[in-house]
Amino acid sequence: MNKIMLIGNLGRDPEMSYTPNGVPVTKFSLAVNRRLGSASSTSERQEETDWFNIVAWRGLAETCNTYLRKGSKVFIEGRLAVRRYTDKSGIERTALDVIASEMEMLTPKERQATPAAGESDFLNIEGDIPGDLDEHPF
Repeated sequence: MNKIMLIGNLGRDPEMSYTPNGVPVTKFSLAVNRRLGSASSTSERQEETDWFNIVAWRGLAETCNTYLRKGSKVFIEGRLAVRRYTDKSGIERTALDVIASEMEMLTPKERQATPAAGESDFLNIEGDIPGDLDEHPF
């Protein structure tokens, strides 16, 4: 089973684009904090931040692009996907992306981005994930 669940804050505003077939895809980074050190002593506790690349498709992509902003706190559920690419220097690289299947906004409603006129007000959206990752526009 390939499943990951994360709670964190967006590191930047979501960026939405479209595949050549017109399928919306939204990408953003997610900062997930974790505490290190002794649980009994607050003076010894330190926080570390792990960064994740999040990719949302179709309806979920549009929702993320509409409602999320840098700093938004969200729950993301999805799966890990390995992506190989060649960087600008010609070096083969490997990246790990989280392909989101579900997103729940955790930022208090009064601090969320306001939806455009006529859009529904909701907190939980499940996304469609394409079966063929060849559509992945990286």
